Amino acid sequence: MSDVISDYQKWKQQGDHLRAQAKQAMETRFRELLMEAVHIAVEYRADFGSPLKAASPITAFRFKTPSKAKAKKTGKPKVEARAEAPAAKANPKLTGLQKRLAAAKQKLEETKAAGKPTRLLEDKIYEIEDELRLSTARAGA
Repeated sequence: MSDVISDYQKWKQQGDHLRAQAKQAMETRFRELLMEAVHIAVEYRADFGSPLKAASPITAFRFKTPSKAKAKKTGKPKVEARAEAPAAKANPKLTGLQKRLAAAKQKLEETKAAGKPTRLLEDKIYEIEDELRLSTARAGA
């Protein structure tokens, strides 16, 4: 009877050891996949200019591109960004309108690619462009 108990205890220790190894392997693999996903997201944003959206069930993971990574990759746009920064500080309304316009144009392209009607988006873009022209004219006057 004591042989059965000692065999059981040995089996349980082996199971605990195997469980710990499996846990470590899964955690390592999970981190590797996350790092790969982050790399793909950064590359996607650099190539296509918009963030890559995660699948709808995934809501817990958030990643923001570090500003240092952008500075290392591109030197010339950094200079352009500096030139635009004083203008953005001067009139935040114009900056907001420009961002809305860029987002609307991107949405228009996505809608066109999907083959859906685009009239409402085109109207929205026209309204934003008109508002931007009026704001620019007021700022210049």
